[in-house]
Amino acid sequence: MPKHLLLELGLEEVPARFMRAAMEQLKERTERWLEAARISHEGVQAYATPRRLAVLVQHAADKQTDIHEEVKGPARKIALSDSGEWSKAALGFARSQGVEPDQFFFKELNGVEYVYANKSSIGRDTSEVLAEGFSSIVHAMTFSKNMRWGAYDMRFVRPIRWVVALQGESVIPIEFTGVQASNVSRGHRFLGHDTVIQEPGQYVERLREQHVIVDVVEREQLIVKQIEALAQKQQWNIAVKDDLLEEVLFLVEYPTTLFGTFDTSFLSIPQEVLITSMREHQRYFPVLDASGQLLPFFVTVRNGDQKGIDTVAKGNEKVLRARLSDAKFFYAEDQKLQIEACVDKLNSIVFHEELGTLGDKVRRLVNIADLLAQAVQADESTAKQVNRAAHICKFDLVTQMVYEFPELQGVMGEDYALKFGEDPTVARAINEHYKPRYSGDPSPETLAGQLISMADKLDTMVGCFAIGIIPTGSQDPYALRRQATGIVQMLLERKLPLTLTQVFDIALDVLDRTGLLKRERAEVRKDLYEFFGLRVKNVLSEQVRYDVVDAVLAAGYDDVKLTISRGEMLMEAVRHEAFKATVESFNRVCNLASKADDGEVSATLFEQDEERALYARYLEAHAQYKAASDPTSALAALSSLEETITSFFDNVMVMAKDEAVKHNRLALLKLIAHDLKQFADFSKLVWA
Repeated sequence: MPKHLLLELGLEEVPARFMRAAMEQLKERTERWLEAARISHEGVQAYATPRRLAVLVQHAADKQTDIHEEVKGPARKIALSDSGEWSKAALGFARSQGVEPDQFFFKELNGVEYVYANKSSIGRDTSEVLAEGFSSIVHAMTFSKNMRWGAYDMRFVRPIRWVVALQGESVIPIEFTGVQASNVSRGHRFLGHDTVIQEPGQYVERLREQHVIVDVVEREQLIVKQIEALAQKQQWNIAVKDDLLEEVLFLVEYPTTLFGTFDTSFLSIPQEVLITSMREHQRYFPVLDASGQLLPFFVTVRNGDQKGIDTVAKGNEKVLRARLSDAKFFYAEDQKLQIEACVDKLNSIVFHEELGTLGDKVRRLVNIADLLAQAVQADESTAKQVNRAAHICKFDLVTQMVYEFPELQGVMGEDYALKFGEDPTVARAINEHYKPRYSGDPSPETLAGQLISMADKLDTMVGCFAIGIIPTGSQDPYALRRQATGIVQMLLERKLPLTLTQVFDIALDVLDRTGLLKRERAEVRKDLYEFFGLRVKNVLSEQVRYDVVDAVLAAGYDDVKLTISRGEMLMEAVRHEAFKATVESFNRVCNLASKADDGEVSATLFEQDEERALYARYLEAHAQYKAASDPTSALAALSSLEETITSFFDNVMVMAKDEAVKHNRLALLKLIAHDLKQFADFSKLVWA
């Protein structure tokens, strides 16, 4: 009879940032093991709190499924030696499948004979494999940071303190680092007690009785509901950011929302400072009025019940008061500084041992930004703003406020720049040049901000590539993927008239002049182009299907905006069945054009009206294609060739016996193919 299965790992407090991934990993590994072990079930549910990871399997079969299947091995010619003996490949296949070679038989598949074997396996009782299975799941789990404790070799995210492992009412005999599994779990650290889980189906309710809400969805809904009720009661707008909610969710087992207040004198500090202090340091939710202005209140979530809630609120107020007092002091002290003095201090801060100090980076950044301003033909006023903003864009990095709150880089730069009398556009560009900071963050709105942001990201990227630092696998210590994505985003959102080649060459020129190019320039440019290709591919893949992505990228992506537009246009075209015939004609042209040499077309060598007509139509379409202002017009010009191409192939023998005539016809097709391949590689399109 099917029974529920339960595995709970009781842990020392796990950092909140690890919990979601750990919970999902435990679920996925359990599902994969159940499938591999041939244990049918009705679903797997994962649970997590700061002190536990758990997985509950609904109605797991009490016996593995028997299997009887035909398994394909190597081809006959590989399986048998010249003397008719079984080869090493065949014997290896037999061992891997647990069969004897005399059980082999041959079957034909797609015209090739293969070795086959009938494989049978009688399922074992689930109870016989659970201990080994759960053990393998836990030992296979991976984390970005692991711990070892005591004399144990096992590594895990945090030490294991208790284990619950059940099949129905029976305890599964399993042990981790000296901790034997039982049916006893632990409740809330202060409000609960140990509790016996008599059967896995009771797990959620038994823990709830001990003030532990193990269901992550339920816990999140409870937090949100309490915050919403408080906001409605107080007529507040409580700013709930998803990332903070996610963190709080995995800091508590039994959430209770409360609020506190702080002295209104702190509101003289920029509200970004106050909000950052509350969110990043204290995990508080800020309270805003209807216009988005900060109010002197905060909301937090306690890991406990309502008992002594006023005392808890006062304790939080005391801690926040100290934090905000520090911020107020830093803010006042920073305003005694001079911008140029701060810029000079950047010369003593190392950016990278091979790329120099932050001061060196800023000087390169200024040169790159100036050249970008020239490339987009910025007016004189904007060019001056770009130069000034680039020169001082990093000055706030040496302020006490940014030292204490690194998240405020740029934000404080704008605030201080305004207080020091800088042009408002310059001040705004200082803040904007860090954008986009993360996925979903908007790109800079001002042209000055866009150009300095691009210059900053280009200097980092091209500098790293120039000295051989190129991201591989998951390793990307300088966030170069994010930097490239930001540049692509700006080119698209702000429609900057720049190509990838232009921006690469501008940065490479500056780095070359400073003697920082440690690799061949052409090699660095090639690596950069390929690296950006993956970023452009990611953008395209969100909008069009995979074959359209491949077709468009094969034609190049130097002009990012045009590339995305070509993808959108081609995606629209392939939705129409009639376009299939057009693509077929294009592909016939390109296939034969690959046989052409470098000769030019000579109208005097045309022998048939159809080739003359195709040449004349090509000249018209080519002119229309070159004059096209958008991909729609460009594709329309190319598509207008279809009928003439079809007539040409129906009536003209391209591979004529006369070599001069043959090469002339191939040269004509090569001209057409050249235009086609500038738009897309149509051969990559897939038709159902």
